Order: sequence, then structure tokens, then C-alpha cells
Amino acid sequence: MTRTHRIRVLIVDDSASVRQTLTQILAEAPDIEVLGTAADPFVAARRIRDEVPDVLILDLEMPRMDGITFLRKIMAQHPIPVIVCSTLTEQGSRMLFEVLEAGAVDVLPKPRVDTRQFLVESSARVCDAVRAAARAKARAKPRAARTGPHLVEAKLSADAVLPPPRPGRTVAAADRVVCVGASTGGTEALRDVLEALPADCPGLVVVQHMPQHFTAAFARRLDGLCTIGVKEAEDGDAVLPGRALIAPGGRHLLLQRTGSHYTVSVRSGPPVSRHCPSVDVLFRSAAQAAGGNALGILMTGMGDDGANGLLEMRKAGAHTIAQDEESCVVFGMPKEAIERGAAAQVAPLDRLAAEVMRFAAGGSPAGNRPGSDRPRAAPGWTDVVERVDLSSR
Repeated sequence: MTRTHRIRVLIVDDSASVRQTLTQILAEAPDIEVLGTAADPFVAARRIRDEVPDVLILDLEMPRMDGITFLRKIMAQHPIPVIVCSTLTEQGSRMLFEVLEAGAVDVLPKPRVDTRQFLVESSARVCDAVRAAARAKARAKPRAARTGPHLVEAKLSADAVLPPPRPGRTVAAADRVVCVGASTGGTEALRDVLEALPADCPGLVVVQHMPQHFTAAFARRLDGLCTIGVKEAEDGDAVLPGRALIAPGGRHLLLQRTGSHYTVSVRSGPPVSRHCPSVDVLFRSAAQAAGGNALGILMTGMGDDGANGLLEMRKAGAHTIAQDEESCVVFGMPKEAIERGAAAQVAPLDRLAAEVMRFAAGGSPAGNRPGSDRPRAAPGWTDVVERVDLSSR
């Protein structure tokens, strides 16, 4: 693989052992190259002046300047995809949402003890996060990121959790329900959608790819911002109008039907499409439990989790929507769904809440049909290297 095809990463962390461990992990991936390391933001700024990386991995607790201040300076002066790797976010604290709002593409937890062992065991997650970040629109100069064979885990389908739907099975009329899946870029995108929904919206069941312990804080944050109620799902929770249930990290979330109403099942299980929770699992359960009474929405994210499940929902009579390319941070999951014929409609982020309410009113979502109007290519980024000026600090 030539150098031009490799994703260049700059690691910024005051811990020498963390810098060394991350360098070793990334060096094993044939499509990733460690451009350099830095012990604090001032050293990182000098490295960026010489050569701009494709992705920055950033700690938050560092000498001379904290990571979130540096993140804000970077995003204001020269946007680079940033992955935050910190013990502060591992606690599921408010800091998690501050870094996402400041422009971080992804967050990796870093425990205070056994950090090296944790990172080694999470090496596939680290490499996948770098690949997803390299495709994110925050970067100034896009590069093609080709996934290599390094640390590829067995990719299981939803069959590992739930049997496939029976052909020809119909589902009687029942309450309307909305099932949503998202990954990279989804935390802020979900906030946009849920904040726009009124209290009389249909019940929502949501899978957002997040590490364990993060989803409870994520749900609490959204609950404080939205008109609707938002909570981390617990086994047996009822799906109610005006409420969204968020899948807990590390557990699959399934929709179940009781009479004309719905509850959720929270289950342990292997990663499906390399994720737990998996959008494919939620969507398959919705196809079986709700059929044409459901609306499936697949939003921004890397990979193909949710594409097959959305197709199963569509075949079961559900309405299906994929977020359009221009409004996605990473146009991976929606693109896969569109190409497989799973999306009956392609819609921008700022239209999704309106489509939910159109569905609630009994109408079919309006919009594009697969193949008739594919999303336009995202606009290119101008390759302008701006100076990261930290001299005032």
C-alpha cells in the first residue's frame, strides 16, 4: 500500500506509555501511519505547522494547555478530525458532551488503571475509530481510507441474536413506532432530531453506537434538552408516545409487541456487524414485531450496520428513510442501505423530525426512491493549511 493511501495520525498525550501503546497498535494496521506524537498541545501545534495529519488522537488532561481548549482552537482555525481518548470521558461525565459539541468526531474511553492492556484489547476499536474519523467531513483534505486485514473480528449477522423473519408473515395494525440507528456523528445528529420532536410524537427506540457507561449520561443529557422524554432503555420498558429509549452500551435492544403496544428487551449477546448494540438487531426485531406500523431511520455512521435490518423492515412493510450524504458526518451506513434498496426515502437531517410526524399522522414519508435521486456527492474541502497559533496562551 502506498503512502498516499495511508491515514496519517498524530497522537497527543502526556503519557509516554499511552503514546507508545497507541503507536504500536496503529503501526500494525497497513492502512494507517503514525505521523508523530506529542506530549502537549504546544508540541502538537508545531508538528501540525510542519505537516497536517488526517486524524488527531487527543488526551484531555495535559500540562500547559488542556485538551478541550486545544480542540476548540484546532476546530476554529483548521478543522481536523479529532478522536478524544481520555479517562474523563470514560467516566461518562459532562465532559463527554463538551468534546462532542466542540467538534470531536469520536470518543474512546481510557481507564485510569491498566490503560495499556485496555488499549491493546481495544485495538480493533481504535483502528476502526481512526478509519471512521478519516472519512468524516470535519477534515480539511479528504483521503481514501482502505480497510486492511489487521485485527478484523468475525462479522456476525443479526442471526446471532434473533432468527430471521419468516417470509410472508403479516403484522396486524398497532401503535406506530419509530426505530433509529446511528454511529459516527450520530450523537449530535440525534440531538437535532429529538429536540425538534413535539411531545405527541410516536415512541422511539434508538441505537447509537457508544461504549458502555456512556449511554446513560447521553440519555440524561438529551432528556434535559428535549421536549420529549429520553432515557436509557431497561428490559421491559414500554415504548410510549413522546419518549425515546436509548440502547445501553454493550447490550442489544429489541422491540417486542404486547397486544397493540410495544416494549423493549435488553439482551446480552455477541457484536453484530461488529457492534453491540447493533442497529441490525433492532431493525430486525422491528420488522418482526411492528411490520408496517414502524418507521426505520438510518443515520450517519461508518460501516454497514443497519443496512440489512432496514431492508428487512422495508420488506415487512415498514416505511424506511436513510439520511442523505450532504448532512452526514460519515456517509457509510446510509449509503449501504440505499445501495441495497433498503431506503424508500433519502432525506436531509433537518427533515427527519418532520418525516417522523408525517408518519405519525398516517402518511407515508415523502421524498426520493432508491435509484431515482441518489444523494449528491459531498462538497470538497479546500486544502488550506492554516497556522495553529498558540502563542497567546
